[in-house]
Amino acid sequence: MTLNMHREKFNRLSIKVGIAFSRLGLSANQWTVLTVIPAAISSYFLVNRDFLPAAVFLLAAGFIDMVDGAVARVTGTVSKLGAYLDTVIDRYVEFAIIAGLLFARLPSVIFRIELWILAYLFGAMMTTYAKAAAKEKDITSKELRGGILERAERLIILFFGLLLAHYDLIYLSYMVMILAVLANLSALQRIAMAAKIAK
Repeated sequence: MTLNMHREKFNRLSIKVGIAFSRLGLSANQWTVLTVIPAAISSYFLVNRDFLPAAVFLLAAGFIDMVDGAVARVTGTVSKLGAYLDTVIDRYVEFAIIAGLLFARLPSVIFRIELWILAYLFGAMMTTYAKAAAKEKDITSKELRGGILERAERLIILFFGLLLAHYDLIYLSYMVMILAVLANLSALQRIAMAAKIAK
């Protein structure tokens, strides 16, 4: 069950966040771009195997990602450009974190950890691409949502993996392995959805 299914429960919180952060004078698109900063810092700490700060800055990136949409809705500045920019920046953010994992020298589980990390990266990107391709090829006019693991769930699992890595690195390796499997399964689920609609 994805967080997207519970989106209505977050509406009140989103409105409060939007009102509070809109007072700072930054536009929704500026908040979107700012997401890259804590993500890059998190990646830096990952490379240096300092996992607690990496988790904190990953959480900050996730929070700012919520702020941009909240500010856009509260200020009435929701736009196609903003939605596009948000999607693009999300990819940069997730790539920055996964790149940090590649250099964190994590222990291997079953296969080399680098293979799991690359599989995680591929699955994450394919989950998004399967959605974009379905619209590009006019299979569906609506966004293709769903799958066992969307971006928010991936970041939550990774966040807890970073916390656990403070105690033992093997826990983060297990989380990466889980992410690799579930992200690719999610991509296949979306591909199957698109194929079903196309028929």
